Amino acid sequence: MPRIWHAKKPMNNKVSIVVPVYNAGDSIADTIMSVLKQSYQDYELLLVDDASTDSSRAVLERYASDNIRILDNTCRKGAAGARNTGIMEATGRFIAFIDADDLWDAGKLSKQVAFMSDNDAAFSFTGYEFADEKGRGLGKIVRVPHTISYRQALRNTTIFTSTVMFDMEKLAREDILMPYVPSEDTATWWQVLKKTGVAYGLDESLTLYRRMGHSLSSNKLEAVSRIWNLYRKTEHLSVAYSLYCFCNWAVRAVARRV
Repeated sequence: MPRIWHAKKPMNNKVSIVVPVYNAGDSIADTIMSVLKQSYQDYELLLVDDASTDSSRAVLERYASDNIRILDNTCRKGAAGARNTGIMEATGRFIAFIDADDLWDAGKLSKQVAFMSDNDAAFSFTGYEFADEKGRGLGKIVRVPHTISYRQALRNTTIFTSTVMFDMEKLAREDILMPYVPSEDTATWWQVLKKTGVAYGLDESLTLYRRMGHSLSSNKLEAVSRIWNLYRKTEHLSVAYSLYCFCNWAVRAVARRV
């Protein structure tokens, strides 16, 4: 499939890092510190306070600086709305995401920006490792393919939000704005893949995915419902093709976690 992208004037090589924050007072400081330790220093960190009611705001204010901005959603908009707030405020050539309880390897941004350049990629993602609530790696590393297409991604939701990076010289903001549906991140990757043809995977574990007990993804039955609804209601796939994709998704999802 040919890649058809918006032509854009060169912007810069800054990475805009979007973090949705909702009642993450216990974890967000560690996430911010993992960004501050990046070897790649041309970035802005956009911390979107999604109407938190805990200590999150006080923690965020400790880190505010010229390149660390706090953005406010005056009413809660959810993960999609918080990320969209950050996307609309981003000024960098690249947009990356990290959730408020995940952690990056210090070389994550530098390696991924170089990887994007080497592959002329509009959309990339990396491998990652599962971690416990204290951010300790559990040794379970998720490997990723060098490329993945829309059809392949329907069967294999290996793209993890905190590893994604977009090149906004090749995409428009409306391409990556997240829909207000359950599993909005997966729905976004699919909509972008319809445009770019493929995403490129850097098969190196550069993110720790903390499996917090209260996270949405910890509810397996809910995850099953979300992916099925994406097939049927968002992508409008037939029942037969939805079942085919779902069975493939289930096998891979289990394999990633055992």
